[in-house]
Amino acid sequence: MKIRPLADRVVIKNVEAEETTKSGIILTGAAKEKPQVCEVIAVGPGGMVDGHDVTMTVKPGDKVLIAKYAGTEVKVDGEECVIVRQSDILAVCE
Repeated sequence: MKIRPLADRVVIKNVEAEETTKSGIILTGAAKEKPQVCEVIAVGPGGMVDGHDVTMTVKPGDKVLIAKYAGTEVKVDGEECVIVRQSDILAVCE
């Protein structure tokens, strides 16, 4: 199944969190933070959203930084994805 987001929505997939710290400490599953860097999987068409014209500025394949508790988590074909509004994306990582 493929997800096609509507309006200003973006489907993203979390990038795997680091399992060790910079100093070499191995983290358990409970100690890991929710990743904020994600990869864009699909982008909606934009258009009129809440009375404002929205132009989509991200594209599939971009690595983005999102707000910590943004979006709605969904599971598609066994993969966990998050659907967020473009306004929940804080930056594009280059």
